[in-house]
Amino acid sequence: MEDEDFLRKTSRTITPGEDVSALSIAELEMRIQVLKEEIERLEGEIKHKNKSKNAADSVFKL
Repeated sequence: MEDEDFLRKTSRTITPGEDVSALSIAELEMRIQVLKEEIERLEGEIKHKNKSKNAADSVFKL
């Protein structure tokens, strides 16, 4: 439960380049996990959009 609360808070407040020197090792590791999950989510969306684009391209291909 504690990890979920941290994820909820940090996932909305992570700013690239911000000072993280005051964060604990656990907080840094949690941020890394949040960012990895976000990367996976974004990569999945790219794959989905590419599939849609490829399907549309094949319909209009002459």
